[in-house]
Amino acid sequence: MTSYKELGLVNTREMFDKAMKGKYAIPAYNFNNMEQLQAIIQACVETKSPVILQVSKGARDYANINLLRNMARGAGEYAKELGYDIPIVLHLDHGDSFETCKECIDNGFSSVMIDGSHLPYEENVALTRKVVEYAHAHDVTVEGELGVLAGIEDAVSHEVSHYTKPEEVVDFVSRTGVDSLAISIGTSHGANKFKPEDCTRAEDGTLVPPPLRFDILEEIEEQLPNFPIVLHGSSSVPQEYVQMIMQYGGKLKDSIGIPEEQLRKAASSAVCKINIDSDGRLAMTGVIRKVLAEKPGEFDPRKYLGPAREELKRMYMHKNRNVLGSADQA
Repeated sequence: MTSYKELGLVNTREMFDKAMKGKYAIPAYNFNNMEQLQAIIQACVETKSPVILQVSKGARDYANINLLRNMARGAGEYAKELGYDIPIVLHLDHGDSFETCKECIDNGFSSVMIDGSHLPYEENVALTRKVVEYAHAHDVTVEGELGVLAGIEDAVSHEVSHYTKPEEVVDFVSRTGVDSLAISIGTSHGANKFKPEDCTRAEDGTLVPPPLRFDILEEIEEQLPNFPIVLHGSSSVPQEYVQMIMQYGGKLKDSIGIPEEQLRKAASSAVCKINIDSDGRLAMTGVIRKVLAEKPGEFDPRKYLGPAREELKRMYMHKNRNVLGSADQA
């Protein structure tokens, strides 16, 4: 067994406490490879932001859990080399079983999410409690989920969203002992978060999605004062990247995300962790397509992954400074 403390990582407990008091959210960025990890660490060191490195089931299958663990160890050393020792969490995103969560805890993860939101309520409580008992014995923090987000991302797929019921949150948190709670208030997974018919059209012709249900968030905050809340599926799907992908041969239909001003509003509440994955995929894919289209003879991966890494870094710095408010909080 490898403890996350041996890897130079931290859990989310103190990180979330500071975020709630400071009215900002910790960036939770998913990564699958070296370039994504480099961009995340560079951006967070330069903006002096704490960060949560998220690993999904797809990432574990793609990159191998042992490699990911050692990449996280290297990320901490890399941050120091760049000049700032930022707090780093290695987090399991959407763990689907006790066994998966246990494997990650035993392999150096400092935080895990157990997603039993698709189960009947009592089964969700029982599964989450089981994970919490094992995790807390190793000083690992646990994120649970109530409510179901629509959309598709890696192994997570739901056609219809179900908002979190505020009347359930106190019972769920008290019976499970979770350290944070992911809720459903209108965000969703993937790059196609909304159907065009559900949106309104702005004067410039762009589609404006329905607003997040801040009324549900406020009611949850009343029920659970000073308790860490998490938003999944919070990519903004920047249209500059969508257009870049389409300009250079890609096909993305009806790609609509969460407006950044709504995420900034959420970050000033009890929401202290905001998950962003699709935006990173879009930025990276857009730049890679552009480079290969403009230089069709290029076959050196460094020549197209390098520019993609730089664009990721630029985007993450923007998120930290202007959306999440996490810059200068490390």
